[in-house]
Amino acid sequence: MILLILILFVTIYYYINRTRNYWAKRNVKHETPIPLFGNHLVNFFGLKSMGCIASDLYNKYPDEKVVGYFRGPTPELIIRDPEIARHILNLDFVNFYPRGLARNEKKELLLKNLFHTDGDSWKLLRQRITPAFTTAKLKAMFPLIIICAEKLQRSGEAIVAKGGECDIRELMARFSTEFIGACGFGIEMDAINNENSVFRRLGKRMFDRSLKEMFLTGLWDIFPGLRKSLRLMEKKVENALADISIKIFEQRNYKPSGRNDFVDLLLELAVNGKIVGDSIEHRNPDGSPKETEMEMDLQCLVAQVFVFFAAGFETSSSATSYTLHELAFNPEVQIEIQDEIDQVLLKYDNKLCYDAIAEMSLLDMALKESLRIFPPLGNLQRVCASKYTIPQLDITLDPGVKILIPIQAIQTDGQYFPNPSEFRPERFTAEEVNARPHYVYMPFGEGPRACIGARLGQMQSLAGLAAILHKFSVEPAEKTQRKLRLNHRLNVVQGVVDGIPLRLKLRNK
Repeated sequence: MILLILILFVTIYYYINRTRNYWAKRNVKHETPIPLFGNHLVNFFGLKSMGCIASDLYNKYPDEKVVGYFRGPTPELIIRDPEIARHILNLDFVNFYPRGLARNEKKELLLKNLFHTDGDSWKLLRQRITPAFTTAKLKAMFPLIIICAEKLQRSGEAIVAKGGECDIRELMARFSTEFIGACGFGIEMDAINNENSVFRRLGKRMFDRSLKEMFLTGLWDIFPGLRKSLRLMEKKVENALADISIKIFEQRNYKPSGRNDFVDLLLELAVNGKIVGDSIEHRNPDGSPKETEMEMDLQCLVAQVFVFFAAGFETSSSATSYTLHELAFNPEVQIEIQDEIDQVLLKYDNKLCYDAIAEMSLLDMALKESLRIFPPLGNLQRVCASKYTIPQLDITLDPGVKILIPIQAIQTDGQYFPNPSEFRPERFTAEEVNARPHYVYMPFGEGPRACIGARLGQMQSLAGLAAILHKFSVEPAEKTQRKLRLNHRLNVVQGVVDGIPLRLKLRNK
């Protein structure tokens, strides 16, 4: 009995401490890890998000190119140097293709999507879905966006009639949800006029991280093997999205309907059948990639609709609402942008259209500047897939080591963006952009795993902003705080507590 207890004690001790000296052996600066939790204790209990933790470490070690971290027992490397980031995200992508967010796709069916899945299934999906986001197809979607923008203006008028105060984060989330309904599902969700619509409630549930979800995620970080045996996503959410998607597919007889929405694009891709391509995971004896294949089956189609809905509304509503928050505190910039919107729309009979949005350069710069200060994703995540030596440092990483690129910290670093807390859209003139190093502005990621829907998201966001600012001005409300309170329970996306209260006022043009 004593021997068994001793063996158990030694096993637990070894598990807890097996990677403790990983960064010390490689002379990488890091905080001293504590048993079991590593450096991850405050995140485990939801006291600080990974975006904030990464920013703190980024700023604490200004002379280092990389900083070590322990997510439980797993070594993680925080990248401070843009050139190393370029190698990881692009040049040496074959060594870092996994995001490391995947769980058990057999238990959580919606996770077989382009954002979460890794390896060959990611590569083949990306290969098949990329043609869905050509310029021609984005233009074909734009009339659907205009309908949503007009609804947004009518909702704004109703808000003004009641005094003008609103949670602009919620309003733009409802606009984004309406857009996803029109461009994704091919249905009118009426989310703009009804904050309790089924789809808006569904969207809130996806990103309202409960204590249970926070605890399970923390357990996975400390005991990574649990990812394959426990599920996180609520069955109700999964079933609701699956039922909606399948009904829409059935209404269209699993064939494109001519609406030019995302479901049509998916059905068009599915008609092409099995996806075949080169493997990113497996090689022939001569070093060439093996051929691999997968079926774009019903589960796969539903999973893509899920990620289009989840990623689309969350990132766009965050970006647009934060842009309006900044413009409320920078009225002179707001006036310049409104003047530009007025001048451009005069050329198009005061109607929004694809070409008009493309000409609104000041508005585009303001959106990019808000994405710099507060990107929807605070970090980019990767996992080392095969043994890799960082050429700039001669540090060798083992498979399974996590990589974290803190874009929030990099994009607010004064050496790349002087006076980084100041809202200055002119940072994104062509001259300023060309003068900066590459890989210091990455709100949509970079390399082969960059956001596939970035242009669609930008187009929708600009249309929503133009619709609001053409008809209304925004200013701080009584409860508006200059510095927003972060929701530290969120790790993949960045969120705020208590929304973003602002006041809408009709413009006197």
